[in-house]
Amino acid sequence: RVLSLLGRGPELNGAAMGTLKAGRVFSPLFSAFGPEPIQARMTIGDARVLVTTAAYYRRKVAAWRAELPGLAHVLLTDAIGDDLPDGTLSLADALADCPDRGGLAATRPDDMALLHFTSGTTGRPKGAIHVHEAVVWHRISGQIALDLHPDDIFWCTADPGWVTGTSYGIIAPLVIGASMIVDEAELDPARWLGILQDHRVTVWYTAPTAIRMLMKIADRAHPGIIAEHDLSQLRFLASVGEPLNPEGVVWGQDVIGLPFHDNWWQTETGGIMIANYRSLDIKPGSMGRPLPGIEAAIVEHHAATNAVEIIETPNTPGQLALRPGWPSMFRGYLNDPERYAKCFAGGWYLTGDLAQRDADGYFWFVGRADDMIKSSGHLIGPFEVESALMEHPAVAEAAAIGIPEPTAGEIVKALVALKPGYHWNETLRTALLAHARKQLGPAVAPREIDCRTNLPKTRSGKIMRRLLRARELGLPEGDISTLESDER
Repeated sequence: RVLSLLGRGPELNGAAMGTLKAGRVFSPLFSAFGPEPIQARMTIGDARVLVTTAAYYRRKVAAWRAELPGLAHVLLTDAIGDDLPDGTLSLADALADCPDRGGLAATRPDDMALLHFTSGTTGRPKGAIHVHEAVVWHRISGQIALDLHPDDIFWCTADPGWVTGTSYGIIAPLVIGASMIVDEAELDPARWLGILQDHRVTVWYTAPTAIRMLMKIADRAHPGIIAEHDLSQLRFLASVGEPLNPEGVVWGQDVIGLPFHDNWWQTETGGIMIANYRSLDIKPGSMGRPLPGIEAAIVEHHAATNAVEIIETPNTPGQLALRPGWPSMFRGYLNDPERYAKCFAGGWYLTGDLAQRDADGYFWFVGRADDMIKSSGHLIGPFEVESALMEHPAVAEAAAIGIPEPTAGEIVKALVALKPGYHWNETLRTALLAHARKQLGPAVAPREIDCRTNLPKTRSGKIMRRLLRARELGLPEGDISTLESDER
C-alpha cells in the first residue's frame, strides 16, 4: 500500500502512476486533513510507503509514526541531505539510485489497484477497494458522461485525495489521451477564469461550490469578470460532488453560454453512474439518466426481511439502487466484510441516497439516508469531528451536523456538552474551534460550535444528529419514539 499526502502537482500524479505501474496499491490522502484523520486512514490501510513533503511529515505524521511499525518508507518530494527528518528518504535521491526496470507489472482485472477512504456516520473511515478493471469504466464514462476526446484540454478541479480527482483527474484523461490541467492553488475566481482562458480548456469538470462562487460575482445582466475572459474554447461543462441546483445549470447557459451537466456517483461506485450527458436534453436540477450498461432503480428496502421492492411509480422517493457488476464497482471495504455485505440486498447495491425517477427516466436527488455532511464537495463523517472535540478537556459530549450554507452547500456545526467545572463563553468557543482545526484540518473542522446542556439521545445512548439538525433549522422533528423520555 502506497499512500500519498501531497498537494496537487506532478509529484502526486507521478506517485499514482508509478504505484500502479509497479503493481502496488495506491491510496491518496487529502492534504488538508489533520493528524488524526491521516493516522486513522494510514492505520486502516496498512500503509507501507508514504509519499509526502517535509512540512506535511513534520506537522502531521512524525509525532505518531512509531505507532505504525509497518510503515517501511517515508519518501519526501522536497527535501534532501541535512533537511531530511529522521527516518525519511529523499524521493529524488532514491529514484536516482533505483534502476529503471521498465515495463509494467502483470496484474489481473480483479487485483486491488486503488484504496479510497470514505467516512462512515458511525465508526472509523471505510477503505473502499477498487481493482484494475475499474480503468475500463473510467474510460467509458469519461467518453460518455464528460464527452472527452484525445484532442481535448481537460480540467478536473477535484483534489485526488477524493475519488473524483483520481478517477477523472488522473486516470480517465490519460487513458483517453486528453491533455490535463493540474492547478496547485485553491479556488480563486480570477485565477480559475484565467486558467480556462489562457490554457484554452475545452472540457471543465468542477464542483457546485465553485459554480456558486462564480454566481455570486456575475450574472446575465452583469457578467463582470467573466465577460473579461475569453472562454470561447469551452465546449462542455460538468459538475460533481453534490447536487447542483437548477439555478447553476441555467446560470452557466446564460453567463458562460454553456449549461453545466450534473452527474451522480459515489466513492463506492468508482465512476459516474448517472449523468446529464451531452446527447441528452438537460433537466436542470436532475442527476440525469443512467449511463449505458448501468441499471438503476428506486427501491424500498425492508430491513426486517432484507427484501427489496422496486418502486415503479414515477416521482416517488425511495432509495437509489444499482444492479452490481460494472467494472469500477468497489469490491469490498478493507478488512470489513460484514459492512460490505450490508450494502447489498435482493440483487441490488443500496447506495444509501434517496432519490426519485420521473416518467422520462431522469433521476432526481432527494437527500441522504444517513448523517454524512457534504461541504464544498468534501464528504465529512460526523464521527471524526466529534472524536476530535471529545479530546478537549472541557468537552463531555459532541455532535456534528451539516448546516446549509450558500457557497459550500453545507458547513459543519458542532454542538457540545461541557464537563462539570467548565462554563461556556467566547474564549472557550474560540479554543474549541482552534483545537478542532488543528486536529482535523480546515476542510473537516467545524465552522461553528455551540453549547447544549443535553444532547438528545436514543434509549441506547446514541446521539440523534437528525433531531439536532431539525431543531437547529426549525424543521419538523419527525419520529422521536426512540428518544430518551427526559430529552423530549
